[in-house]
Amino acid sequence: MITMSDRNVTVLVVDDEPMVREVVTRYLEHDGFHVVTAEDGREALKAVKASVPDLIILDIMLPEVDGLDVLTKLRLSGDVPVILLTARTAEADRILGLELGADDYVLKPFSPRELTARVRSVLRRSSREPAGKRLEFEGLAIDPATREVNVDGELVELTAREFDLLAFLAASPRQVFSRAQLLSQVWESSPEWQDPATVTVHVRRVRQKIETDPDNPRRLLTVRGVGYRFEP
Repeated sequence: MITMSDRNVTVLVVDDEPMVREVVTRYLEHDGFHVVTAEDGREALKAVKASVPDLIILDIMLPEVDGLDVLTKLRLSGDVPVILLTARTAEADRILGLELGADDYVLKPFSPRELTARVRSVLRRSSREPAGKRLEFEGLAIDPATREVNVDGELVELTAREFDLLAFLAASPRQVFSRAQLLSQVWESSPEWQDPATVTVHVRRVRQKIETDPDNPRRLLTVRGVGYRFEP
């Protein structure tokens, strides 16, 4: 069922609603996942240290420490995959979560089957074996084997999804990809499941890290009305 490794895959489910925790836990355990739960942000941070989860399903509206604060703390210490789970529908909330480094976003009410499918998709991306040769351009080097990016000789830290996006675009220089294509190829998702703004936010984050002037990029270019391309 689960192909990450020989051990059980641990998923931490963080939500202050007992019914949500119960339903999500039941579906995940039915699919073979080991599930740990937490009902507030403070408990979630303790659970991360104690259980070292492979993925976290994190509600934004939490008592004690809210979900976005939990996500911020998580990103200071690593890039464990995080799927945000929330009843908020405003685009600004979705974008803020993505800006902070969330891998995916699910709105309540949700289908437990869909959530389980997204968990599998995110885990597949996170455990994917390095592929492809080292890519070198003027002032930029991308190494899939080590998952490292160097800009003008300096190591730049990218999250797992930022690296996947940059490496995918750089592997096909000057080819234009729509946001739907990037969701399919990089996120293994679709606009039906995932907000296309996910791509927009990640492109912006990568630009901030590899471009001299993110507002006037020369590598990750927007093709208006179509999508994005990498300029070598």
